[in-house]
Amino acid sequence: MLSVWLRAIRIKFLLASVIAVSLGLSLAWHSGYPIEIIHAILTFAGVISLHASVDLLNDYWDFKRGIDTKTKRTKMSGGTGVLPEGLLKPKSVYLAGIGFLILGAIIGIYFVVIFGITIGIILGFAILSVYFYSTKIVNWGLAEVFVTIKGTLIVIGTYFIQSQTIDDFTILAGIVVGILSSLVLFITSIPDHDADKEKGRRTLVIIFGKSNTVKTFLIFPILAYGVIIYGVISGTFPVYSLIVLLAKPFLILSLLHLKDLEKSEHTMLRSMSNTLYFSRIAGALFVISFLIEF
Repeated sequence: MLSVWLRAIRIKFLLASVIAVSLGLSLAWHSGYPIEIIHAILTFAGVISLHASVDLLNDYWDFKRGIDTKTKRTKMSGGTGVLPEGLLKPKSVYLAGIGFLILGAIIGIYFVVIFGITIGIILGFAILSVYFYSTKIVNWGLAEVFVTIKGTLIVIGTYFIQSQTIDDFTILAGIVVGILSSLVLFITSIPDHDADKEKGRRTLVIIFGKSNTVKTFLIFPILAYGVIIYGVISGTFPVYSLIVLLAKPFLILSLLHLKDLEKSEHTMLRSMSNTLYFSRIAGALFVISFLIEF
């Protein structure tokens, strides 16, 4: 049963939030602030709880709307399959999603009491967006925007908890990991295009069309690398941040397979997998770049 629940919360995708929190901590360390370990652990717990909540609620609503019964599930797309396969009951998944949302909110409220309104604003956005993600945000065509903002706010919030300040480079760094997470969301929404469109969802691949998939895909890495290069040139980021370029081979592989996405399901899966590797490796290298000292 544990393996089913881990599948339901999409355990491998939680790494995006782990990277975002890690980046916030590395930025604080880079800026000379001592890391409060208990607060760091609570931040990880709160953010992961909220991430698990949005995944569980997304599975529930996709099943209720009939999306998951129309998509062809792969290791990277089409939902977790736990509800269409009858492995869990819809009510159980919904209640678990609400439970994780409450847990994340409780941890967030603890930080609000200590650090005040800044964390309160971030927490309020998180709670509302998590709950309404699958019923409103995706219908408005804002899913990728939401994920970018979410990643940015996780970094800002983590940094603020450790430093009680918000710096320009924190915002820029948060945007980078937010964009990298959005790229994964974009690529994994491609196989679900028809089902999503039929049920009223508006992902970027639907908005811009399948014929423009490669061009739309390129927007994400161009923006992410653009922000990093700007940060290094302006002196906002250390020059070591350029090690993120080492993740480019996975990006190139993903693009090569994406150009042939109509040929086979296997080709699409390879493109999605390489995009995931690119996003996570680039994010991890970005975190490391703020820990390098010579």
